[in-house]
Amino acid sequence: MTTILVTGGAGFIGSHLVDKLLEMGFRVRVVDNLSSGSLDNIKHNIGNPNFEFIHGDLKDFNTCLKAVQDADVVYHLAANPEVRVSVTEPEVHFRENVIATFNLLEACRKVGCVRKFIFASSSTVYGDATIFPTPEGHVLKPISVYGASKAACEALICSYAHLYGFRAASIRYANIVGPRLRHGVVYDFLMKLRRNPNVLEVLGDGTQRKSYLYITDAVDATVLIAERLATTFDTYNVGNDDWITVREIAEIVCSVLGLKPKIVFTGGTPDGRGWPGDVKFMLLDTRKLKELGWRPKYSSKEAIRLTAEALAHELHLKP
Repeated sequence: MTTILVTGGAGFIGSHLVDKLLEMGFRVRVVDNLSSGSLDNIKHNIGNPNFEFIHGDLKDFNTCLKAVQDADVVYHLAANPEVRVSVTEPEVHFRENVIATFNLLEACRKVGCVRKFIFASSSTVYGDATIFPTPEGHVLKPISVYGASKAACEALICSYAHLYGFRAASIRYANIVGPRLRHGVVYDFLMKLRRNPNVLEVLGDGTQRKSYLYITDAVDATVLIAERLATTFDTYNVGNDDWITVREIAEIVCSVLGLKPKIVFTGGTPDGRGWPGDVKFMLLDTRKLKELGWRPKYSSKEAIRLTAEALAHELHLKP
């Protein structure tokens, strides 16, 4: 039976991926330090003989060695998910993303059993794109340390794949949303409205426009890319066909909760970004992924509404 390692498997995307892989009949090992993930996301798999959990940190090399033992495929999703933290604490992304990825790659090199390495990258590697939808061949000019750390990891993975005989893919995700999400704009809006249902503060000017993809669509794409990977290193955009403004997201979240608060825009940076390093516009070209046979089932608006409904239930914000 194929053994698959999912780093960050107790996190949002990781836990949904784990569920999918177990359903497909794989033996799945998760390593997670639970800094942003939660055991609640994977506790339903405890007791499954094909599921193994390692509570450990990839910044510890011995943990990496233990995690990759007899693993055929690695899905590397462990990372600090908060883009905004890079403004005030840039070293966090260097440690949690770059150093952890280097350690994991070194463990793969030394153990020598990994055949495929799938990396969760981000649309932020493009920075302020000049082409929309943005293709994989667009120049990488990240404007945040988070985006820069993802680009650095991509380069490391590409070099290791070429040097040490495994195949690798870097998946540049749009904004992925769905149940279990505990960061990002939908979660932030829900938490703000829980504190004060009469006023909703929105970072920026509300015109930021981005693509959002529902978690089941993202997981289906991720598994398909791994299955069809035929080159030493490749990159894939994973996102939706459309995009939505922050103002529209705020309106959807308020509608789901049945609230009509005053929506206040902070203005953000001089050009209307939510914060320094925030990419204001993002829409990915997914034609390459679609050539594999993938299509999103939900639009950005549908993904946002489904997510708001799921999180409102999880956070006990609705009767």
